[in-house]
Amino acid sequence: MSFAWHEIRDQIMHSASTLNFQRSFDAIRREQGPVVPFRDPAALLDALHQKAGSPDQKNLILVALASAAHSDGHTGDCALTLMLLALWPGLDAIRRRCIWRKVGTSDEITADILGRTTEAIRGLDLQRVNWIAATILRNVERDILRAHQRETGRQSLRSETEPDQIAAEDGSGDAAISEAQLLRDLRLLVGAIHQATMMMARRLNHVETIPQQDAAERALNKLARTYAMQMEALKRYRTSGQQKVTVEHVTVNAGGQAIVGAVAHGGRGVDEK
Repeated sequence: MSFAWHEIRDQIMHSASTLNFQRSFDAIRREQGPVVPFRDPAALLDALHQKAGSPDQKNLILVALASAAHSDGHTGDCALTLMLLALWPGLDAIRRRCIWRKVGTSDEITADILGRTTEAIRGLDLQRVNWIAATILRNVERDILRAHQRETGRQSLRSETEPDQIAAEDGSGDAAISEAQLLRDLRLLVGAIHQATMMMARRLNHVETIPQQDAAERALNKLARTYAMQMEALKRYRTSGQQKVTVEHVTVNAGGQAIVGAVAHGGRGVDEK
């Protein structure tokens, strides 16, 4: 089943209109001063998306939401959802550019953007970042393109070079670093999708209507399938599809024999006369 980008946004917007979400939003208003003037999530998002208004004031609102997103529970999930919706126009532009650059399939790009954005929001260092939206969007697009370039380089090496030749290259250290970075990126994405899956599972437990339940179940199923596929990819990458045993030292006593290679053990045979 394919991810529909705008359908995901509609589902997130729908979840932001529930009574439980409003309660979580009220809790954020009590703790974060810049959010106080807005009575509901729709008013806050309208203020962030309109072209008029002070950029500094909008940034203060995003700082407040990012701070709340670092907390656990429904308040943190509410702030994370609002951050995703606030950044959606920028994320949509990133998605269109990635599709134009042929970074991956539409579903892969969608999962990658949402996973990396979620991780960027949760791990944002508010002491070092000045402009929230610009920093998150720039870092997400940069990391996606870097991961694509590393994967393209790996595929090129695999198709054009023998493994023994790669091992003999002087730049083998750089190749090892690139592989480590790729594995770290893959782990990061798997963790982000797992986090999004858990968040959707919690929302499913608090739905209030049948349509909300259906929408939450569809989103949860998509995220769960994506998580399973990523875990399988991570497993394949770790094992490279095979196992290798290296014999570093063999001791053969006098009168003995050593066999190097595959040894098959069969049943009892018939002695030759």
